[in-house]
Amino acid sequence: MATPPQASPGAPNTDKKSPMTPAPPTISPGAPRFTPPNLQQDQIASPSIKNPIMLSPENGVKTGSPVPHLSTPPGPPVFTSPVRPAAVPFRTSPATPQPVAFSSGSSLPTSSPPQFPNGPAELQQQLPGATEESMPAGESPCVLFSAHKLLKHKKLANVPSLGFGVLVSPGRETSTGPQVIHRDPHRCHNCGAYSNLYSNILIGSGQWQCVICWNLNGSEGEYIASSKEELRNFPELSSPLVDFIQTGNKRPSFVPVTDSRTSAPVVLVIDECLDEAHLQHLQSSLHAFVDSVPPTTRIGIILYGSTVSVYDFTEESIASADVIPGGTSPTQETLKGLIYGTGIYLSPMHASKEVAHLIFSSLRPYKLNVPEVSRDRCLGTAVEVAMAIIQGPSVDMSRGVVKRPGGNSRIIVCAGGPNTYGPGSVPHSYTHPNYPHREKTAIKWMERLGREAHQHNIVVDILCAGTCPVRVPVLQPLANASGGVLVLHDDFGEAFGVNLQRASARAASSHGLLEIRCSDDILVTQVVGPGEEANIDTHETFKNDMAVSIQMLSVEETQCFSISMQNKHDIKSDYVFFQFAIQYSNVYQADIARVITIRLPTVDSVSAYLQSVQDEVAAVIIAKRTLLQAKSYSDAIDMQTTIDERVKDIASKFGSQVPKSKLYRFPKEISLLPELLFHLRRGPLLGSIVGHEDERSVLRNLFLNASFDLSLRMIAPRCLMHREGGTFEELPAYDLAMQSDTAVVLDHGTDVFIWLGAELAADEGRSAAALAACRTLAEELTELRFPAPRILAFKEGSSQARYFVSRLIPANKDPPYEQEARFPQLRTLTIEQRTKLKSSFIHFDDPSFCEWIRGLKAVPPEPI
Repeated sequence: MATPPQASPGAPNTDKKSPMTPAPPTISPGAPRFTPPNLQQDQIASPSIKNPIMLSPENGVKTGSPVPHLSTPPGPPVFTSPVRPAAVPFRTSPATPQPVAFSSGSSLPTSSPPQFPNGPAELQQQLPGATEESMPAGESPCVLFSAHKLLKHKKLANVPSLGFGVLVSPGRETSTGPQVIHRDPHRCHNCGAYSNLYSNILIGSGQWQCVICWNLNGSEGEYIASSKEELRNFPELSSPLVDFIQTGNKRPSFVPVTDSRTSAPVVLVIDECLDEAHLQHLQSSLHAFVDSVPPTTRIGIILYGSTVSVYDFTEESIASADVIPGGTSPTQETLKGLIYGTGIYLSPMHASKEVAHLIFSSLRPYKLNVPEVSRDRCLGTAVEVAMAIIQGPSVDMSRGVVKRPGGNSRIIVCAGGPNTYGPGSVPHSYTHPNYPHREKTAIKWMERLGREAHQHNIVVDILCAGTCPVRVPVLQPLANASGGVLVLHDDFGEAFGVNLQRASARAASSHGLLEIRCSDDILVTQVVGPGEEANIDTHETFKNDMAVSIQMLSVEETQCFSISMQNKHDIKSDYVFFQFAIQYSNVYQADIARVITIRLPTVDSVSAYLQSVQDEVAAVIIAKRTLLQAKSYSDAIDMQTTIDERVKDIASKFGSQVPKSKLYRFPKEISLLPELLFHLRRGPLLGSIVGHEDERSVLRNLFLNASFDLSLRMIAPRCLMHREGGTFEELPAYDLAMQSDTAVVLDHGTDVFIWLGAELAADEGRSAAALAACRTLAEELTELRFPAPRILAFKEGSSQARYFVSRLIPANKDPPYEQEARFPQLRTLTIEQRTKLKSSFIHFDDPSFCEWIRGLKAVPPEPI
């Protein structure tokens, strides 16, 4: 491999396989403060979900079990043990209801399903459904509807300000696990839908009727039964969520191999142009990462500056690297020299842990007197080399077959500055006369590289840290197109280390395809999520398959698609049906088809419909549609106005007019929704809390690609006040919580704040105990979250406290009776405490929630 004459001093070595003298590990001060994880899953139901219904795949259906919505298990363990996957990647599509739009403006055409009637009435009466009586309308853990009922009348149902939709989490684990079926599913010959618990069965002949197109299909005699109860033995006829699994013995190319051969590798691509302070933090995070990785995981290590250094694990006692020029994409000859050479660039952790520690200890800070932003970084070339190493030889001819890794491989880029050298690079300075053109070219190149990575089942995560701008618009397309995520950090310390571990631990399945089928009454108008239009022609198999098909960029546990829908016409039937089919290959090389079928009742009553609306789910769907259009700060300001108009329209369409007034009373059934939208319009996603446009852009991308739990927290923070004895009381996120003798935890998704009142902080013993309890709670709330949030603690009146204050609704200006109605905890305070609280507030121009909603000519809804 060629060595350029002017290699960066940051490069570990410019000679082929020269040994490096390892320096002692420079671990940054401050040992991990987090306790090892107690791996539990979401256990606390979201308080505002009305009558949630959880369907148990094992036992048919249970009613009344709350759907878990808030992630509240113990803590983001940091550098000591691998962490289970938490949150997600996602993507985009345009916003106005229209035939399905997808992914940054590309159009996904949707045709109406064939114009079947609601099924021959006499046939529906004759065919018994498999488990009809026992199955109430509701949701599966993987599917959250914005309402549990649908309005029959098209005009009201399609009011765009409220809308109707569903959040689908294809890879989400369920508490009891899905019913697993080791055989091929029965599918409708006409539309491709799957048989399910709502299918009507002729038990004498075994024929079943499709709930989507009402076609009658044969089951090859499998559904012939002596009684209706006998049909319950078929999992797909008794459970709303089933997994059909096809393992290797049905695939001729399958060859059993050891776990270490099939485990998807993780390649670290590390910026070597770091100053000493940043490098020390990074080394600490990298050493902890090595100790956390499972022993069978294969890892690779690549450094980049003006050259690309690919580390070789052949030697067990020294760190050595092959060096490739970074100014251009690597040639085929260069890559062949690497792949077919004697070096080992991917090695199981159990065999390479000591070498990895040696490599990280040998890193040296950047020595030239060049500003951070101007240092040569060939990030694009380094990712190309990492992809080539993961792919390896074109065919691994062991036993004459290709051994593919299970799931997606992962490249994790640790970046401290922009890509300024080689392919996909931009000039050091924005003032460069050709910067706009170079940036446009770089964005296209990065997106193409991301798509190429996705085609090879490689996910690229980019973890940035430090104060140097990384040119987010250039790097974001690489992460998005590959199904990965870009995250900004203040430094390479604790939060970065947690995210490094969680990024590598996220199990990502591959070859994902999501198919959405609905009753003929329903039209899918928009999909937001980590995917793109799937060009699949199934008409040779299913002549009238009108499913909306989405190619998923990766399939991870907490991913989520937001799907907006409309009535095509007035609905005459009593129920509508929705079926979501997710096909993917998991990390164990099994091909899985997960099928989720939901039935919702239809109603004429607007009140009954509003009573079934899930405020939090509706708010997340509305927010994703809104954020889709907020591509710049000026767009975000426009979207604030859109939120105002939306709330005003909901009040006028669904509320009642106050007698002798022009004001409308907001409907009491959805009283939480406007407050959630108020948080959205003034928070970091649309408001001016976040200072730099790059930060807002990263937050926007994370939000569009986030799970329901994380999306909800990013919209509206969760406020918990510390009580004596280490307990916490959940309160509305109002500034009235800033009581000087208490400590408060505010969870805002990507940030968690711990606020200590001045009176409490003055008592050293009490404040230390409160701070420890608050930090433990913060860790528990965010243990499974990815990206791991910043956890900041500060005292009342400090400069950092403004981060906390700006995210709370300013209710201090409201009259006392309104404050007590919305913040009942005030009633427990003495007159002296309330006077002290009132005097502690500084006047701001921001309106309170009540002032805002009155400004929209609506009466604030009564609090729940």
